Amino acid sequence: MKAINKSNLFNITLIVLALIIVFFLSIPIIKIFIGVGSEKLLETIKDGEAIDSIILTMKVSAWAMVFVLFTGLPLAYVIARYDFFGKSLVESLIDIPVMIPHTAAGIALLTTFGDTEIGEFFKFFGIEFIGTEYGIMIAMMFLSAPFLINSAKDGFRKVDVKLEKTARTLGASPINVFFRITIPNAKKDIINGALMMWSRGLGEFGAIVILVYHPMTTPVLIFDRFNSYGLSYSAPLAAVIIGFSMLVFLVVRFITNRLS
Repeated sequence: MKAINKSNLFNITLIVLALIIVFFLSIPIIKIFIGVGSEKLLETIKDGEAIDSIILTMKVSAWAMVFVLFTGLPLAYVIARYDFFGKSLVESLIDIPVMIPHTAAGIALLTTFGDTEIGEFFKFFGIEFIGTEYGIMIAMMFLSAPFLINSAKDGFRKVDVKLEKTARTLGASPINVFFRITIPNAKKDIINGALMMWSRGLGEFGAIVILVYHPMTTPVLIFDRFNSYGLSYSAPLAAVIIGFSMLVFLVVRFITNRLS
């Protein structure tokens, strides 16, 4: 009986602590929808400037995700499969963008791709990063790529190496093994990481605003409206992008569960 009471007390403590964090995470989201109201939400959804910013944010974040799929998957595979000198350093470099302030990341990108030799090199090919969609893309890519690379790395590590070796002994080339054995068996983590990267890119503000104020992504437009007109004008747009982000996250969870 005494053991049962201790067990109940432990479970009650867990539930109370869990409810505290659930309340903390959910109440601001619920509050903003209640405060804005359906009428202002519908007005914002019909607002051309708001829709243009959402489309721009979605599109550029998708391009950033596609670029990292082509470049980050090979990196994730190399890290997962091979031990080499400097491997820990490379893994640390991948994680650094997650840890540093986003405005600091924006400054770092500006000093690299702004009015510099690297920036001039890209201008030769017609690519400029200041005040363009390319600037938005590199800001999103720099800060959200770790989500995709780390998730793919974990996925590759879960793939049984014996499957790859068996395929090789049967005459499959390394590239066939990679695309027909490794990628399909790691697809759940790759897709999950890609969607997490994309959805994370939608919310990027600090680095983007350093590089590109116009054209405005949705987070920059929210900041601009709050700074210029106050809470009542910025809150509806914030509610719309929160609702959209929640929808994206539900889709991510649905796809992940279907693949499991």
